[in-house]
Amino acid sequence: MSVLVNKQAPDFAAPVVHPDNQIQEEWHFLKETQGKYRVLFFYPLDFTFVCPSEIIAFDNRVKEFEKRNCAVVACSIDSHFTHLAWKNTPVDNGGIGQVSFPMVADLTKSIARDYDVLVDESVALRGTFLIDRSGVVQHQVVNNLPLGRNIDETLRMLDALQFHEEHGEVCPAGWQEGESGMKDTPEGVASYLAEKSSDL
Repeated sequence: MSVLVNKQAPDFAAPVVHPDNQIQEEWHFLKETQGKYRVLFFYPLDFTFVCPSEIIAFDNRVKEFEKRNCAVVACSIDSHFTHLAWKNTPVDNGGIGQVSFPMVADLTKSIARDYDVLVDESVALRGTFLIDRSGVVQHQVVNNLPLGRNIDETLRMLDALQFHEEHGEVCPAGWQEGESGMKDTPEGVASYLAEKSSDL
């Protein structure tokens, strides 16, 4: 599997279903999200089992991502028509409801292939990619099919990236928004561990 961290995120143009259910036949990922942070997440298939729980969890937190100037984008190998049908299926019938982020249709599987999350030339693994405003991948995590991801951890990584960009300090293990960072010097790590090592 490729590690895309510190590399330019693969761009793509593909059909998408927008939050208002409008379909756009050719949506350009990096252009349409220019100036924003991005979370691009892949999931295996519409109308399945773990996937709706993740998509709804992202939707429940989408305003938190938006507050941080971050666009959330979902992608699977299903068609945009299937995405729309799933959005129009009530949650209590296994649907996802009117989620408020774009859903990309990767029918050719080329996007999943470019991000190296395509398994057995079939469906995408549960890949999550945090991309900065310059289009560089800063964080990636890929779960196997049975393992649902933690969306709060994605938010935490976005907070850590923005903290580092603003303050120039690095974020130690378990860092949370509002906590102090660490200067990336021998003196900085010694000072941090002297105060915080028992809390790690």
